[in-house]
Amino acid sequence: MTLPLNLLEEYQGNVYELTCAAIRRAYQITMTGDEDLDEDDGKVVSTAVRQILTKKVQYRIEE
Repeated sequence: MTLPLNLLEEYQGNVYELTCAAIRRAYQITMTGDEDLDEDDGKVVSTAVRQILTKKVQYRIEE
């Protein structure tokens, strides 16, 4: 599975925050692994973005 483009188009939040969250989640997946990697053919960034957009993982930006 690749990025859910329909969810990306519908995303109304801050794109900068989404990017920061995806970078952090991709790092976490790289370090610990994730069962969703098999579905995405090992594409870490696609997995991270999909998990955020489908709300499988939550994020918050602390100031």
